[in-house]
Amino acid sequence: MEGNNHIIHIKPWEDQDLDLLFRLNAPEMMQHLGGPESEQQILKRHKRYLELSDRGRMFSIVLLPELERVGSVGYWQTSWKGESIYETGWSVLPSYQGKGIATIAVKLAVEEATAEKKYKYIHAFPSIDNPASNAICRKLDFQFISECKFEYPPGSFMLCNNWRFILIG
Repeated sequence: MEGNNHIIHIKPWEDQDLDLLFRLNAPEMMQHLGGPESEQQILKRHKRYLELSDRGRMFSIVLLPELERVGSVGYWQTSWKGESIYETGWSVLPSYQGKGIATIAVKLAVEEATAEKKYKYIHAFPSIDNPASNAICRKLDFQFISECKFEYPPGSFMLCNNWRFILIG
């Protein structure tokens, strides 16, 4: 897909994406997610991404033709209010934000989740203090459900907006 003179592609997460995960761990990138993670936490996250298998998928966001990795996007199985759903999340390096890259990447990831025909809904839970991520949900026709308290990182609660997209109609 094309956005602002770049072609955006999502590529299944692979071992060489570990460096990208460290770059996405910058304080300005993690301000809505409880702050930067330790090296050990990043290594665990990378392992989880590689081992998602039938519980979801993680992708690196790649700009073509440069083949530059500029972010991550994905979805994973979780339970929300007693129902099995996919949750989605994304992150784009600061120098590539505001160019529509995340919007296209999330759209592509949602298309992947839809093709699986596994769950009826995919939810996004951006912080109420993250206008960019909430705008992506609006642009992609996610339905605003409500504000909610969401535990992330484990042991820490934040106020989020619950956005839902129907995967299976």
